[in-house]
Amino acid sequence: MNDDLKIILERIELNFKRRPQTEYYLQVVNDTYDCTYNFFINIQPKNRRRHSIPLHTVTNYKLSYLEKIISKILSKYHFTIMYDGFIGLRWPYKQELIQRRRHFDE
Repeated sequence: MNDDLKIILERIELNFKRRPQTEYYLQVVNDTYDCTYNFFINIQPKNRRRHSIPLHTVTNYKLSYLEKIISKILSKYHFTIMYDGFIGLRWPYKQELIQRRRHFDE
């Protein structure tokens, strides 16, 4: 987990510029075909298009592993996280639904 977490945190720090009137949020995508989790940072300045920048692909395909990574990221950065492809799945430790409903582009 340390390598995946370290790479993700370094790339967030590289792209998170803290510009005014700019929205930043993370996106985690469950790729069921490749059995991976893909992390993206989305940056949207006010009245401009959104830019989605790939951060890292986690190949350890276990929800408990992903839950630990997410909790470590949230302890350092307080981003909103959007989940795609997690319909009906629950976190192993918290027992909360990960994604409640499909997004319009899913």
